[in-house]
Amino acid sequence: MSLTIHWPNGCISRCAPGRDWLLAARDAGCSIPTGCLGGSCGACEIEVNGQVVRACIATVPASRSGELRVELASDPHW
Repeated sequence: MSLTIHWPNGCISRCAPGRDWLLAARDAGCSIPTGCLGGSCGACEIEVNGQVVRACIATVPASRSGELRVELASDPHW
């Protein structure tokens, strides 16, 4: 099953659940900032349908609607 992902840069792509977020973003031409690539720094935080995840350690989840909306999360302490 393939999902439709709406990216913050206006791109729309299709992706299977379970794919690494950073790879899915790269394939869609969307850049997600990274830092440690281990989940500890938070530079890669994205909001997926309102839920904050760290893209470097998370994968694309399944979605009943078949669609996901991604926004770059912002941390006021960065």
